[in-house]
Amino acid sequence: MGSSAGSWRGLEDSDREETDSEPPAPPLDGQSAQWKNAVGFWILGLCNNFSYVVMLSAAHDILKQEQASGNQSHAVLLADILPTLVIKLLAPLGLHLLPYSPRVLVSGVCSAGSFILVAFSHSVGLSLCGVVLASISSGLGEVTFLSLTAFYPSAVISWWSSGTGGAGLLGSLSYLGLTQAGLSPQHTLLSMLGIPVLLLASYFLLLTSPEPQDPGGEDEAETAARQPLIGTETPESKPGSSWDLSLQERWTVFKGLLRYIIPLVLVYFAEYFINQGLFELLFFRNTSLSHAQQYRWYQMLYQAGVFISRSSLHCCRIRLTWVLTLLQCLNLVFLLADVCLSFLPSIYLIFIIVLYEGFLGGAAYVNTFHNIALETSDKHREFAMEAACISDTLGISMSGVLALPLHDFLCHLP
Repeated sequence: MGSSAGSWRGLEDSDREETDSEPPAPPLDGQSAQWKNAVGFWILGLCNNFSYVVMLSAAHDILKQEQASGNQSHAVLLADILPTLVIKLLAPLGLHLLPYSPRVLVSGVCSAGSFILVAFSHSVGLSLCGVVLASISSGLGEVTFLSLTAFYPSAVISWWSSGTGGAGLLGSLSYLGLTQAGLSPQHTLLSMLGIPVLLLASYFLLLTSPEPQDPGGEDEAETAARQPLIGTETPESKPGSSWDLSLQERWTVFKGLLRYIIPLVLVYFAEYFINQGLFELLFFRNTSLSHAQQYRWYQMLYQAGVFISRSSLHCCRIRLTWVLTLLQCLNLVFLLADVCLSFLPSIYLIFIIVLYEGFLGGAAYVNTFHNIALETSDKHREFAMEAACISDTLGISMSGVLALPLHDFLCHLP
């Protein structure tokens, strides 16, 4: 039923109204459906974050051309994070009432709009509007697609996470490569308008209806591990039925999620505190790399680490995600000490630490959502995935509040 995915997107509405629907098409071969869904979620993860990464890089170029001030650069960070934060805060309260198809369409349109706005921008204001649209697209897309995984075997979480990790690496490299090849930022952006189209095509044309293979695609060990600890299972429970949860049930499930949400918030706090506050200050003069080149290497190695670890779930699964939190906080303390004391003799040691930082952040993301999928009941899984999405954005927001002032303070130290 691969091409019928679009017709399924109103599944939650048809369930609520209990109306008759057309007989389903014969199910695809199980192995074929698993691969279509795996590739589909990988492309969705790639496209959802790819547009955001590329557009944000281009917005910084536009601001540079407009000779934007430091305050305007900080405005980019606010426009980048605030819309996503608002969407993820409100999502558990009412986003489930909207069918998936309109949400995906809005995400795709906002992604395309961000490209177009920034490409034709001649002012800081328009560039910031493009950042806002990209933030809306990314935030709405992440909430939508992660909650959508509740309808599929939990293996798709690994593919989604791998795609999002690949977006950071491929997005920044493709933008850099095209601009270095001679294309202007404007033409580079316009050449990438196919990304939102690919996202929509993957969702409407590639994903299969989840019902025929649910809960297929899981190995025996993983099926045995499905022991709902968050929420209670009832005979009539089914994935995607979170629309009928009471406020009390939502609060109970959310409290159960805190043991996963809090560690992930702290991982992202430490991670982006390093990225936003310390990267530019980790400067080595005993190397042929310029300051800007060192910064770009840090970013690339970080994204590489994230991609590798977000793709590692099939090789390594971690239940105790708080261990990753502790290690990431130790990273922050160590690098902050080096900024103040300059005791590391070589930039290559920093390269290793930054790659390791990316490993920890990516592993925390994919293992957190995989553990939530395993430990929530079918009835609560869609809501749980939706609610847990706030973790990374909240951590990034908290780090921005502290990292930017600290960065400015450290810059003025003698």
